[in-house]
Amino acid sequence: MIDPKVWGKLYDRYAAPRPRRMLALDGGGIRGVLTLQILKRIEELLAGGNAAFRLCDYFDYIGGTSTGAIIAAGLARGKSVAELIEFYKTTGPEMFEKTHLLRRLRSLYQSDPLKAQLQDVFGKDTDLSPQHLRTLLLVVTRNATTDSPWPISSNPAAKYNLPDRSDCNLKIPLWQLVRASTAAPVYFPPEVLNWDEKDPSKSFVFVDGGVTPYNNPAFLMFRMATHPAYCLNFLTGEKNLAIVSVGTGAAPTLGVAASSPETNLLETVAALPGALMYGIQVEQDLACRTVGRCVYGAPIDREVGDMVLSGNGDLGRAFLYVRYNADVSQEGLGALGCADLRSDDIRKLDNATPAGIDALLRVGEAAAKQVQRAHLP
Repeated sequence: MIDPKVWGKLYDRYAAPRPRRMLALDGGGIRGVLTLQILKRIEELLAGGNAAFRLCDYFDYIGGTSTGAIIAAGLARGKSVAELIEFYKTTGPEMFEKTHLLRRLRSLYQSDPLKAQLQDVFGKDTDLSPQHLRTLLLVVTRNATTDSPWPISSNPAAKYNLPDRSDCNLKIPLWQLVRASTAAPVYFPPEVLNWDEKDPSKSFVFVDGGVTPYNNPAFLMFRMATHPAYCLNFLTGEKNLAIVSVGTGAAPTLGVAASSPETNLLETVAALPGALMYGIQVEQDLACRTVGRCVYGAPIDREVGDMVLSGNGDLGRAFLYVRYNADVSQEGLGALGCADLRSDDIRKLDNATPAGIDALLRVGEAAAKQVQRAHLP
């Protein structure tokens, strides 16, 4: 039994065990715009014409990394996808465009315009307490002080979320967690979060969760929702749990050729962060398809294929799993009807110019056509 005093207004929704649905959102900088177009299609299919419907009404746990954390926080607060698309159009450049070194250093000491914008959208005094959210939320970030991934959940029953703790996670301002999720190394200064004002040792430096193994947080969410250590105890099984995972576009980063191994070596090193993010995304996706039952998803590779398991019977997997993403290689863009766009431009994490955002909206709209109501439990 969960404690109604701890869970507050979320108590009725989570009091009794029942089938649960979770939404996991990848990191990927400004490419979160692509994610939003896919989510827009999901929202439209589920709403059925109900203008008041929000994705937080359908999903019992929404989590994200980096740009996915920004979107997840907005959805958990009850915002529509259209509102978040508008937010990215107006605030995307502040969040994701590269800044000159001098400007980055200056932003450590001067007023940060992004801070004011985030406070306006998410609420200056909003934290992760149940009264501020319409569904459970997970934000993946990285604690640079302790050199460890920190997935911060709004689950009121979690060990470090208990209200009598002076360093309770739920007391951290939501806007500041979102700001930390945009603190990509090189692009932005890190974010310092104070867990306990009376204890300096509880102040930590946070950077983008995209530099953890959980840039795709789907399997992490499964673990945190079901393992007894996290005190949430969602039921497992195909009839009890479903995960919808949405990416920000993917394509392998092609490196040097064997015939000339030193050619473009510097370019390959520069592309290493993107290559690591791609590898992490594939690995987490593969884990979900191995443990869960994949009902939709693009092929992983030519050896394992898409691992989609069809049929009406229960196959005994731990959860149902759906993976939506877009192939943003040059060939993939052609298949989406966007052959005139350059893969190198679409794959950038910081191409937050108006033209760059418009291109991502176009690719995302094409990718959203893969979404079908039958995929969604």
